[in-house]
Amino acid sequence: MARIAVENSLQSVKEALQQSGHDVVSMEGGGLEGCDCCVISGQDKNVMGMAETATQASVINAQGMTAEEVLQQVNQRLQ
Repeated sequence: MARIAVENSLQSVKEALQQSGHDVVSMEGGGLEGCDCCVISGQDKNVMGMAETATQASVINAQGMTAEEVLQQVNQRLQ
């Protein structure tokens, strides 16, 4: 399956992705390398309005979503 980077605060999302057969890695410590998709919590706000691209992978903001909804989004983007 796919390699997915997930923020550490999203434990239930990590577990759902792993149970579905995805290779889940942490976003911290350079975990973005070689990832097919990234899942963020949406809690970190960009106050300065600056953006730096760290990956070309698809990014999913999990804010307000259940683990199952995030899993569905990941699977849709990987098709």
